[in-house]
Amino acid sequence: MRGLTASVLLMLALFWLAEPAGAQAGAYEPLTVKVQPRKLAPRSYFVQGDSGPISTSNNGYNSNAGFVITDEGVVVFDALGTPSLGAELLAQIRKLTDKPVRRVIISHYHSDHFYGLQAFKEAGAEIWAHRLVRDYLATEAPARRLEERRQSLAPWVNETSRVIAPDRYLDGDVDFRLGGLTFRIINVGPAHTPEDLMMLVDEEGVLFAGDLMFAGRVPFVGDADSKGWLAAIERLIGRNPRILVGGHGPASEDAARDLKMTRDYLVFLREQMGRAVEEMSGFEEAYARVDWSRFEKLPAFKAANRVNAYNTYILMEKEALAGK
Repeated sequence: MRGLTASVLLMLALFWLAEPAGAQAGAYEPLTVKVQPRKLAPRSYFVQGDSGPISTSNNGYNSNAGFVITDEGVVVFDALGTPSLGAELLAQIRKLTDKPVRRVIISHYHSDHFYGLQAFKEAGAEIWAHRLVRDYLATEAPARRLEERRQSLAPWVNETSRVIAPDRYLDGDVDFRLGGLTFRIINVGPAHTPEDLMMLVDEEGVLFAGDLMFAGRVPFVGDADSKGWLAAIERLIGRNPRILVGGHGPASEDAARDLKMTRDYLVFLREQMGRAVEEMSGFEEAYARVDWSRFEKLPAFKAANRVNAYNTYILMEKEALAGK
């Protein structure tokens, strides 16, 4: 693709970012899993995905999403990991209210959190995300991920599935009022991703934190800035929300306690891989000698830990070279 002209690249981008013509909620592939809203506060709800890695066995449903019903409409936080899941989330919201979905705030553009946007876009919702998402969408990575998901999550991600771009790009923190509630969109990246956003519902005391918190399972670190992630966790704890909802796992009423596992895991990764870099050990040798017993029984350990460790090893090499 690097040899293609700018006009051809633009035409391709418009194709895979576009909505599929004529797609309706009823046309989405039916699910074999149940999406069940749980009430957090008088007007705040969330749905909790499976604790394991994303797979066909859970229909791609391994992440959380939240929504808030106000007097003037609904605000949604994240949209789940397939168009079918997004359509089902919208259907569950419709069972609770006939008010329109006004906005969908996306915590970050990992596919398990935003592939459900098609149904919300069709329903007329405005999509908000951080401005750095624009940079991501200008690369080849979204198209590659979509093609991979069409293989690994078929039939719930298929040829009618599209990457939906935001309608509004946010630069920094943004507050707004809707239907008697105050919403605070908080920029906390770079952390899990460069574009991390959280959403605090002031009057409810509910904070939707995206993938800053993985409750009850090994986090997916990927190419995260783990140093920035740890700093963001400290800022999150300082806000002391009444209820905290992470991107994966159950909601929490004790942020400091339930962020401990995510924080401890990141600290452990950095310590172990940082020591390997300092001692100039190769990754394979370093990984083999680490005692992972503290985390190995957690869900998603086998799927995520080795990749997490390798990416952290590379990160620690870069930090060492930069003198950080």
